[in-house]
Amino acid sequence: MAAAHRAAVLGSPIAHSLSPVLHRAAYQALGLTGWSYDRFEVDEDALPGFLAGLDGGADAGTWAGLSLTMPLKRAVIPLLDEISDTAASVEAVNTVVLTPDGRRLGDNTDIPGIAAALHERGVDKVERAAVLGAGATASSALAALAGICTGEVTAYVRSAARAAEMREWGERLGVRVRTADWADAAEALTAPLVVATTPAGAADALADAVPERPGTLFDVLYEPWPTALAAAWSARGGAVVGGLDLLVHQAVLQVERMTGRGPAPLAAMRRAGEAALALRPT
Repeated sequence: MAAAHRAAVLGSPIAHSLSPVLHRAAYQALGLTGWSYDRFEVDEDALPGFLAGLDGGADAGTWAGLSLTMPLKRAVIPLLDEISDTAASVEAVNTVVLTPDGRRLGDNTDIPGIAAALHERGVDKVERAAVLGAGATASSALAALAGICTGEVTAYVRSAARAAEMREWGERLGVRVRTADWADAAEALTAPLVVATTPAGAADALADAVPERPGTLFDVLYEPWPTALAAAWSARGGAVVGGLDLLVHQAVLQVERMTGRGPAPLAAMRRAGEAALALRPT
């Protein structure tokens, strides 16, 4: 019998997460029959206790890794033994590797996942870019754009406080960031690369402002899909990278880090994700 290994995704809310579908598809394709991947509803207050339980529970020694979603990406950092430079650059951890000797190693696969998803669509360098929004995903987008955008990134935000945060992230990450008011977000759509990091529905009103010849849109949402903006973008002939692309690419890296096996089966994981989304009510 294959040795048992466990992994899981933690967050709150978590019932919608596609991570179990993607990771289980990878285990099946890689022949990892002893591996399981679950989801757990865990908020910031419950996180320390959950991690402590992994060390002393009946399954101690079988845990290999954790995927983290909101609101845990920053809350987990004080509970780790070490974090990667990538995670430290945006103060966000979405991946924890649990080593056999009990160490907790934090990493961020969102940043390389964004870059890999864009590379897959042929976007490796752009002269300028626009970011819609200013949350945690926006800072990861800026970190990815540090290696992609040779010029200025304009961030469209709703408050002076958010604008200041994005400029600070730009300074830390080595990205030239200009901020603009959300009321002027339609002008963002003329950029060669637009990264939409806003919640569902927030950018729908921009659909009517898509230019005749749009560049590339990276919309980080995957449900509902397509968003109004993504649909309008495609109708105009623009290239669209979606949230499922990001989810799959970052999960590929998580699988490889947690299992020590690779390359992870990108195509099989994407097919599993698409099939699962197709079954969800619209």
